[in-house]
Amino acid sequence: MYRRFLNDSDYLSLLTPEALSQITRNDTGRFIQAEEAAEMSIVEYLSENYEVVQELNRGKYIAEYDRRITFPVGAHIYFEDKIYEVTQSISGYKVPSLVEYWEEHLDMNLDVDAINNYSQFGTYYKGNIVKYNEILYICLQDNGYKFNNIRIPLVNGWLEAHYFGWEPVEYNLWDVVSYERIFYTLMTLDNFDNNITPLESENWGAIADYDSSYNQYELNGHEYVVYEGKVFYPELDVNSDIPEVGKNLSLHDPRNYNLKKHMLRLAVYELTKLIAPNNVSVVRLRDYEDSMKWLNDAAKLRLNPQIPRRLAEDKKPVMDWQLATFQTSYDPYKNPWLT
Repeated sequence: MYRRFLNDSDYLSLLTPEALSQITRNDTGRFIQAEEAAEMSIVEYLSENYEVVQELNRGKYIAEYDRRITFPVGAHIYFEDKIYEVTQSISGYKVPSLVEYWEEHLDMNLDVDAINNYSQFGTYYKGNIVKYNEILYICLQDNGYKFNNIRIPLVNGWLEAHYFGWEPVEYNLWDVVSYERIFYTLMTLDNFDNNITPLESENWGAIADYDSSYNQYELNGHEYVVYEGKVFYPELDVNSDIPEVGKNLSLHDPRNYNLKKHMLRLAVYELTKLIAPNNVSVVRLRDYEDSMKWLNDAAKLRLNPQIPRRLAEDKKPVMDWQLATFQTSYDPYKNPWLT
């Protein structure tokens, strides 16, 4: 699937919302067609001398904010249709677990550098090996983004609570019992009668099922939940952090300005061609020609596109700035004006 470098709001710097809607006819597939064509031109011209694919990926892999994901400092996310930089780590919520999903993997024959890093956007199957914080882990149970079951290695957050089947015996505050397949906890000892069943007694409270949309689980030792037939309580903060501009988010677009500018112009031109190939406006044609000239000049090292240079195997730039142009116009050992 093609990952987009641009987003819909980028087009509003060149087009009105009404014009954009008319051109695309509310079909997101048209954006992909246009941007693919624009990207092909950019890569074709710049890939020989610049790390253009790497720069494009900086924009393509900006993730939408997701409460399941923990975003580290420095990551960029889409939040409320704008791009923000994470200035303080934003934790995702943590789901109780009945099994271990990962264990540390010790294998002296493995090349640690060749193992892929763990990603919360990945999907993992039993036996997969990943690297997380420079430690190798092997997957014990299928998990991951596509399973809607993200399990960071050795990160849990919940402890399983012990419980017994209800009997008319003495109980302590916050004890957990099971009665007729429902779990209860003793919430108060006021006028407590241990001969009255949890279903009939006001002292007992039914324990609710775990709900990932609930975000106020407390660390009090008795914030019980039921998950897949077991009772759990948090041992650390299991709620997701709330994104807040000025607290853990700062407005910032990491995409290369030049790539964004010229890819947008080329994409708008391609969009216009899809609708009326023989009736492209003068403005769109001029923008297209200006951008193609910019690509050509950048490819021939006549200007600095502010994109990291490609390095050869000797770690030196593939070509020095203006070298080709300079040598064809002037040779210090041969003056063309004297021949």
